[in-house]
Amino acid sequence: MKHEKIFCKNKVKPGVKLYFVVAIFLIVGALSLFPCATGAFCAAQAGPPASFAQLAKQASPSVVNISTVKVVKGRGQLVLPFGQDDPFRDFFERFFGNQVPRNFKQQSLGTGFIIDEQGFILTNNHVVEKANEIKVKLADGREFKAKVIGRDSKSDLALIKIDSGTPFKPLPLGDSEKLEVGDWVIAIGNPFGLGNTVTAGIVSAKYRHIGAGSYDNFIQTDASINPGNSGGPLLDTEGRVIGINTAIYSQSGGSIGIGFAIPVNIAKDLLPQLKKGKVVRGWLGVMIQKITPDLRKKFGLASAKGALVADITPGGPADKAGIQRGDVIVTYDGREVKEMNDLPYLVGATPVGKKVVVEVIRRGKRKEIQVKIGKLKEETEEEADQEANQRLGMRVEEITPELARTFGLSETRGLVVVEVEPGSSASGAGLRPGDVIVEVDQAPITNLKAFKQKIRSYKPGDTVLLLVSRRGATLYLTLKMEG
Repeated sequence: MKHEKIFCKNKVKPGVKLYFVVAIFLIVGALSLFPCATGAFCAAQAGPPASFAQLAKQASPSVVNISTVKVVKGRGQLVLPFGQDDPFRDFFERFFGNQVPRNFKQQSLGTGFIIDEQGFILTNNHVVEKANEIKVKLADGREFKAKVIGRDSKSDLALIKIDSGTPFKPLPLGDSEKLEVGDWVIAIGNPFGLGNTVTAGIVSAKYRHIGAGSYDNFIQTDASINPGNSGGPLLDTEGRVIGINTAIYSQSGGSIGIGFAIPVNIAKDLLPQLKKGKVVRGWLGVMIQKITPDLRKKFGLASAKGALVADITPGGPADKAGIQRGDVIVTYDGREVKEMNDLPYLVGATPVGKKVVVEVIRRGKRKEIQVKIGKLKEETEEEADQEANQRLGMRVEEITPELARTFGLSETRGLVVVEVEPGSSASGAGLRPGDVIVEVDQAPITNLKAFKQKIRSYKPGDTVLLLVSRRGATLYLTLKMEG
């Protein structure tokens, strides 16, 4: 009322008052036409798009459902006359040794997306690895047999191909570096076999390291991602692929709003090599560690940025170039190393034989060193499997619906023992086919990759504490590591 009284007291000619009101409408109209004239106004107007319908219609024909069949050769669980709770179970197991020859057919579902008219499809490596048969189903109902062109377990990317007499509709690849936290994103996939499911959310974080491997560098999103979404596209609001959906953080197996996608720029860097069938990575020959506050103080560093060299591989590229233990690598080939996890990806993406400049801090002084990058020796998955099996005397697999039915498991996620070698450490420890491994030395283990990495850290003769689930009950078993 106070402002109204002041206005009424001012003697304004009618014409002037009219012009004033018109001017206000003109200003409001100008702001509506140019909403980004002020940052505050833009922030106030920001919000979700009215609909993702058109984007979904355009992208869905390029998103495919992938189903695979993998034959697991080996020994299975003894089939008992009265089921797993058979009162004569111990007698049958002693008589038959708890082993019967059997092959398992494991089926799994995933997603992929077409990247060119020729039928190349990008997906996750874990969707198609070791598959004996791969089928691809398009949104229009057509089905194709696919073949693997190239796979890379370290980045969890795979390139497969389907053939047809007509060109396919590809999805455009965007630039994940331009993505900002808070941007809207859309995920399309095949969760739980429900094809072409569309979900939306925002980018929650970038450059996430979740312990999946040396080269993980994920986009985090709250767009709903579930089992079966693996390999599907994460799209921006222009319909461009900015990520490949790969993993979720969940205790139940379902989405809780924490999903992870591989940045599409990583895939674009690796595509030329994937098309050749194999990814070759650069090698520096250093062991690095994170710079903690205490280490920063002891080394007299101005910041915690960079990667601390903890060890040097004798005769490796870094050793030959003069990099020393205690050096802090702060830039690599002109790019800043913000933290330890940045360096493996930068080195891995470098062509073998290329000479790069590595900037280090040594005793408080900056020094530039030229290094000729070597070739990283890759260990095959078969070699890793064989090593783990030999050291344990048993073989484990990730739980699938088929394995759950075979062993009568209530669990839907985790690792199950599918074979135990007679006379091995695993056999002596009392492990049986059908046991679900819950923890290794009191650390939860849910996937095969993490299990293999954990096993590799033990020396021959070390005792490993396992927590296993057996017929609804849990028990601790100790296993002595073989050579």
